Amino acid sequence: MALELDAIPILDNHCHSLLRAQPQDDAAFRIHLTESYYPEIARDHVPHSLFYLWAIRELAAFLGCEPTPDAVHATRRERGVERLTREIVQRANFRGWLVDTGYGTDTTLSLDELRGFVPCDIREILRLEPLIERLIVDATGFDEFLEAYRAALADLRGSGYVGMKSVIAYRSGLQLEAFDRAAAKAAFDELHPAARRDGKLRIESKALLDFLIVAAVEQSARQDVPIQFHTGLGDPDLDLTKVDPAAMRLIFSDTYRGAPIVLLHAGYPYVRSLAYLAAMFPNVYADLGEVTLFVAGEVPGIVRELLGLAPASKILFSTDASLVPELYWLGARAGRRALARVLDEHVTDGLIDQDAALAMAEQILWRNAERLYRL
Repeated sequence: MALELDAIPILDNHCHSLLRAQPQDDAAFRIHLTESYYPEIARDHVPHSLFYLWAIRELAAFLGCEPTPDAVHATRRERGVERLTREIVQRANFRGWLVDTGYGTDTTLSLDELRGFVPCDIREILRLEPLIERLIVDATGFDEFLEAYRAALADLRGSGYVGMKSVIAYRSGLQLEAFDRAAAKAAFDELHPAARRDGKLRIESKALLDFLIVAAVEQSARQDVPIQFHTGLGDPDLDLTKVDPAAMRLIFSDTYRGAPIVLLHAGYPYVRSLAYLAAMFPNVYADLGEVTLFVAGEVPGIVRELLGLAPASKILFSTDASLVPELYWLGARAGRRALARVLDEHVTDGLIDQDAALAMAEQILWRNAERLYRL
């Protein structure tokens, strides 16, 4: 008998808010079914991807309409974002969303607005790079900046956060080095005048970022607050050769053993690196997000690789859904199906029994995240 996991709730440990203005037709919607920001990818190639073709069929079944783009979008427009989101959360059985609020802040709903209609627990993850950028612009010098940064991280739970998140993978890569204060100050002094003049910046300085992110890992250890890191695939502006999570060896040392470190996006394509790290280091956890959306044809294989080495107690589930609520539904559906399929295989092969398989599914889908984020 095949495993059925729909009754097990999902605690989505990494996701994003929803657009105020939702896409109204297929051309606008397709942009959200690719990580590429090149318009010709969404226009010419997404309609021929497994993810898009499956998404239209899956959403048509959810909405109760014909499996065509026009029918899907007519029905989702009729539903409206609030009703659609409520139905998705209820039918997909979401227990909670841990929302990274540092992405799309100008165009997305606030947490209070989400809480007004989303029928599950919603908590906040602090994204570090936007915080760093704001503090650099506001500061008159390095000492003032560093004091403000440390103050912002001094009491994370007291400030309403259940975790932190870094996208240093996009900026300077995951090859973290132990830069000292003097090197960080020199890097700050180099970029600060332009930041003050322009009133903004995109922080990419390796010496400054490595120094600040390692300081955040120290706070993670001191406060027992998880810190998430983007690893693996993402937008085209990252260097794929610099996002293997194995490169983060510095923060896997005993010095930071108290820091709960969550490595996001299954590390794809470095899935085996991620499984190894979760299996070896007590404080390192593997997240199963994003691949359930953008790597539609490989999800069972990715789950199989993670579970082949990493204990179920070290794997967390997320959708990495953002901007449009349908991604929450698609991520939940693909993730549960893949997890059920792989666990079924292991039951059939005699590695585990059905009770153990269901217990593992519960750990991955919600129990590990509830324990780790102290919810």
